[in-house]
Amino acid sequence: MTAMAATGKQRKDDGVAQVQDAQSPESGNGGERGESASSIGRMFAILGAIGDSGQIGISELSQRLAMSKTTVHRVIQTLKALGYVTQDVETERYRLTIRLFELGAKALESVDLVREADVEMRRIGQVTREAVHLGAFDEDAIIYIHKIDADYGLRMQSRIGRRNPLHSTAIGKVLLAWMDPAEAREVLSHVEFRKSTQKTLTCAEAVLSILPHVREQGYGEDNEEQEEGLRCIAVPVFDRFGRVIAGLSVSFPTMRCGADTKSRYVALLKQSGLAISTRLGYREAPAPEPVPAG
Repeated sequence: MTAMAATGKQRKDDGVAQVQDAQSPESGNGGERGESASSIGRMFAILGAIGDSGQIGISELSQRLAMSKTTVHRVIQTLKALGYVTQDVETERYRLTIRLFELGAKALESVDLVREADVEMRRIGQVTREAVHLGAFDEDAIIYIHKIDADYGLRMQSRIGRRNPLHSTAIGKVLLAWMDPAEAREVLSHVEFRKSTQKTLTCAEAVLSILPHVREQGYGEDNEEQEEGLRCIAVPVFDRFGRVIAGLSVSFPTMRCGADTKSRYVALLKQSGLAISTRLGYREAPAPEPVPAG
């Protein structure tokens, strides 16, 4: 982990600790749900007031929001520790940081991604009649952000918002394969390698060894590694900067896997993955010019 990332993580952890302390019974502020909701309301009111003002001090915030200076100061310090607010050294006034913009950008990106992916996912679902998933990276796992159910009533351990392991899912392997190798190794160092089936990969080295092949062939596979009797194939989805932001997959039982099933699904997924990526602004790099003989 880089020094900058470590500093950011420490800042976030310190801020979370302050929030927890402020809401714990021992702090004297009470741990009841009503008080927690009230604290969150005050936090967003202060953020809104700072955003409207550009820069503002504690006294002015207190008057504008009809809150005590003590309450405003406590909330401000929590927001500052979390990185959402910064203080000007000379004027001692507070302003918002870019962190809120970063959160908003992520939310907007997810909405665009799901909307653009939905058309292609429904098309794949109609052609295959199998379950189709869209998953994104979430710290040490994948999280499903969209799903089209199978027509066959296939029972799967998946739903929108559910997390699944990186090492035993096709989407997870795709997301790892397009990372920088050092980043993939760092991510896997925090993974708990639970063995879901007899075919589950059980260590970081085993996963890392297959990633170059996943990237070369353009898709990842889960061959009964997450659930017995279930296979999954996934391809990457790129953003306008050429970064992989999600994996698109189709899942199907091994009993419905014929001689050409894999090749058909890979072709279908690649076509749809590229279509989604293109709608998000991605442009494939042109193929290199052939070198003339002689």
